[in-house]
Amino acid sequence: MYYSIVLPTFGRPGDVDEFLESLVKQEYKDFEVVIVDATFKDTVQLVADKYREKLNLQFIYRKGLGISESRNLGVENSKGDYVVFIDSDCVVPPQYFLEIENFLKLDKVDAFGGPDAARNDFTLPQKAINYVMTSFLTTGGIRGKAKRVSKYELRGFNMGISRKVFDAVGGYSGLKVAEDIDLSMRVHKAGYRTALIPGAFVYHKRKTNLYKFYVQMFMYGKARIDLFLRHREALKVTYLVPLLFLIYLVAGILMVAVNKFLFLAFCCSIALYALAVFTDSSIKNKSVIVGAMSVFAAYEFLTGYGLGLIYNIFRRLIFGRKEIERAKILKE
Repeated sequence: MYYSIVLPTFGRPGDVDEFLESLVKQEYKDFEVVIVDATFKDTVQLVADKYREKLNLQFIYRKGLGISESRNLGVENSKGDYVVFIDSDCVVPPQYFLEIENFLKLDKVDAFGGPDAARNDFTLPQKAINYVMTSFLTTGGIRGKAKRVSKYELRGFNMGISRKVFDAVGGYSGLKVAEDIDLSMRVHKAGYRTALIPGAFVYHKRKTNLYKFYVQMFMYGKARIDLFLRHREALKVTYLVPLLFLIYLVAGILMVAVNKFLFLAFCCSIALYALAVFTDSSIKNKSVIVGAMSVFAAYEFLTGYGLGLIYNIFRRLIFGRKEIERAKILKE
């Protein structure tokens, strides 16, 4: 099988360098790399030029192009049977494509995805954020994890799709956030088969600090309402947990003026949740510092995502603002 890796990027030359270096070390070599760069300087191109002798690599420059449009442009210039999308802040283990090839020999699904993991040399905040995004205690371990064919929700940081299927569903639709989930839902609605390949994981660095993580979660919460307007099935109970948490948080704080016993019970419940996250993360990451950061990141995840939901529930559903945030498109 021949694969086309499509890498949209906006800056991050250091991340792109590490990403391409990991591709050089792949055990399975039958792939090409298509980089679509939207930065305003040539820093990424300078990095790409280092790998032209080591990889089958195309470099496309479109200043200011949006994420959906970058991915679509990359696919237009690709030649693979399957298009593989991996974010530029990921590092690909040597066995990645071998795992995919072995899986597709047994079950040639229309689209597939893989999980993400934290590497030992990641920073402490990155490990904490990875824990929050993959733990059942924050719903991160529940969403999009179904292994059953036709049920796996593809995620843009690590996903592959047949070129024919990508073209059939119309590619990315222009959303700025959650564009990968929108594509995944259209793939499912069209009746195509998807699967999770557990061994095809990537090391995902995600955000570098907790503030950026909070902003990202707020944007994800907003995007969930945009998805709901396109796909009614997008707003399951799992995605409402952050909103329910916010309601519980506000109600609990108000209890201080109503019922001291209920307020004490509320404080105990919040402390017990924090203790559960701290203990689980500390054990898994072998670090109490990461455990403490994970508590902070968990509350950021729940409050940020919940506030994003509330923002767009009022803005889009109640006040009827029709526009959906789209990636910026600049004329050539």
